[in-house]
Amino acid sequence: MLFIRSQLADLIMYLLIAVMGILFAPAAMWSRGGAYWAIKVFCRTYFWVLRMLCGLKIEIRGEIPQGDVIVASKHMSFLDVLMHAYALPRVKFVMKRQLRWAPIVGLYGMRIGNAPVARGKKGGAVRQLVKDIQADSSNAGQLVIYPQGTRVLPGSTKPYKVGAGVLYTRMDKVCVPAATNTGVFWARRSPYRYPGTAVIEYLPPIEKGLKLETFMERIEDVVETRSNALMAEAGFVRTPEA
Repeated sequence: MLFIRSQLADLIMYLLIAVMGILFAPAAMWSRGGAYWAIKVFCRTYFWVLRMLCGLKIEIRGEIPQGDVIVASKHMSFLDVLMHAYALPRVKFVMKRQLRWAPIVGLYGMRIGNAPVARGKKGGAVRQLVKDIQADSSNAGQLVIYPQGTRVLPGSTKPYKVGAGVLYTRMDKVCVPAATNTGVFWARRSPYRYPGTAVIEYLPPIEKGLKLETFMERIEDVVETRSNALMAEAGFVRTPEA
């Protein structure tokens, strides 16, 4: 039964993206504020679907970042993308360049100022990313970057890439770490959406001006430590193999 409910929730998500994406497109094209409104209405509607069908609730903890900051977040699921999009007032994401051409998602992503990055090009990609963000400096908001570069399964480890640190040092902005346990309930490539409470927690900001190595050590420590605590709170037990 959980499998059927989970698949139904996924089906409804795609239908909502298609239907709401098309219906709200005029508002999104009219203004960036209209795009944010449409995204948040979609997220709120889908969170209700998850709660009703799968018993999966959403909780945002900590002080929600405001203003022009970087948010360096643990990434475990598409769900944490939706939670950031709902919680942050002027969110924009560092996203894979290919997603610019994704139907509907690409339109809304570019409309709110998402910053595309070419994966695999390393230093050149990061330099171009910084240029793109600085060229759109009038669009101040909360820039979400996933330092590990991809979704990570609960209990697994993956190194933190230097891109987040380069953005932090070159753009001279405060960075807000964010921890999550979303992968416990909606893991990468899993067909199940388990009941429980998915949490994103915004942690105390990291001040400007740290050296790159110091920043990378701190961001990994605080995000991993708190994400592990949230997963344990949700009942996840790390095995020796994980």
